[in-house]
Amino acid sequence: MRVQDRVKFQQVQKRVKFVRAGFILISCVILVSCEPTVVKPPPDDDSKYNIWVLNEGVWGMNNGSITAYNTSTYEKESDIYSVANKEKLGDLPNDILLYGAKIYVVVSTSNLINVIDSKTGVSIKQIPSSPASQPRQIASHNGKVYVCCFDGSVVKIDTTSLVIEATKKAGRNPDGICVANNKLYVSNSGGLDYETGNYDNTVSVFDLNTFTEIKKIEVRINPTLIKADKNGNIYLISKGNYMDISSCLQRISTTDHVEIMVEDVTGFDIYNDYLYFYTYDFMSSSTSYRVFDLLQNSIVNANFISGDNLPQTPNGISVNPKNGDVYIFDALDYTSMGDVYCFDRNGKKKFQFEAGIIPKKAIFK
Repeated sequence: MRVQDRVKFQQVQKRVKFVRAGFILISCVILVSCEPTVVKPPPDDDSKYNIWVLNEGVWGMNNGSITAYNTSTYEKESDIYSVANKEKLGDLPNDILLYGAKIYVVVSTSNLINVIDSKTGVSIKQIPSSPASQPRQIASHNGKVYVCCFDGSVVKIDTTSLVIEATKKAGRNPDGICVANNKLYVSNSGGLDYETGNYDNTVSVFDLNTFTEIKKIEVRINPTLIKADKNGNIYLISKGNYMDISSCLQRISTTDHVEIMVEDVTGFDIYNDYLYFYTYDFMSSSTSYRVFDLLQNSIVNANFISGDNLPQTPNGISVNPKNGDVYIFDALDYTSMGDVYCFDRNGKKKFQFEAGIIPKKAIFK
């Protein structure tokens, strides 16, 4: 495999195997892009920055950041956390959540959850996880937030006291978490056992009233990203083994029935009754963007976006729950400043802007 293909391959897998990414410790080249000339969209709300984009940065370089953006004025703060706090956000921020008046950022390599004021960007508290726990993803429910960690633990944090109330055990290397049906669903990837190919293939289900695991549901190996729809169905990606077992999108019904919906899926998000997803081929650098109708149980748009000036290396997708706009995050070469593209629900491009290094997810205020 060529060197450039190997770098791209490692980065595509970094959510579950970033411990292998030490060789990417290289200097970052900052590329400056120009804003396109577009018609300004109407304001979404009255805050200065109504979109915050989480940028992972390169593992070991401590260059993760948050880019704040205003979709009405196109004002931007490239690194709002560093500006507000005079310090770095941390090494490899992996997830971000807006809950109430606080923003929670899960910083994996730094082993902490950074709690931030949603208006000012000022850090309220940094909650350390246990050493080497590698926190990964976060979910919220009824005044609590829950974080799954690569060491197999799931922590419960009270959002008033900002204290860890309890820690429970899930499966191997959990890499996804969501809430539905008064239950917590945690996808156990087993991703750190990539050398032996001994991936996990389960989703742990916790009763939220007691915060105890009540069952494990078997799925395809290496499950990661997991989300719920408004009806309590669970959707998750299993990444397979990157060789003879492919990735896929699966659905777990409210009765725990598991079915494969689409093969070869890289990322997705849900808006109302539609699931927007993409498939990225790291060898050919080709990407397809599709829309799945959850009520019809079929793909209703097999070519959601097309044309020129599209994302080069998609690294995530987020849908604005307020208006259905679809945001796609372009990691480019994984060392330069990435871009954020916004499309409406029909796939028409509205605007794009430069974010930080390896943008992956957005929250909407």
